[in-house]
Amino acid sequence: VQLQASGGGLVQPGGSLRLSCAVSGTFFSITGMGWYRQAPGKQRELVARIPEGAIINYADSVKGRFTISRDNAKNTVYLQMNSLKPDDTAVYYCNAFIIPQGKRVEYSYWGQGTQVTVSS
Repeated sequence: VQLQASGGGLVQPGGSLRLSCAVSGTFFSITGMGWYRQAPGKQRELVARIPEGAIINYADSVKGRFTISRDNAKNTVYLQMNSLKPDDTAVYYCNAFIIPQGKRVEYSYWGQGTQVTVSS
């Protein structure tokens, strides 16, 4: 199982970016999917997560600006980021809880990270 994130880059304050993360490989099902970020010198923090059939969670700092969504047919999770601020600068990681083939429990998988830089 692999998670491939894309969509990061350099954007001016107030701009927008859309991150994507596709899950590939053989597995039984994907339960939760989400995005985390880690700024230099800081701990990795939750940005947003979208559990299967459950309530979406957002960090307070991104509520009203970011939107997480998932396309189950494509095994992909998206993060639409609007009104970006310099404080949003970080490496963004996608995360998925996946039940492998032949297993009954879910495991946490991480993507490789994509850099988002908000600067004028």
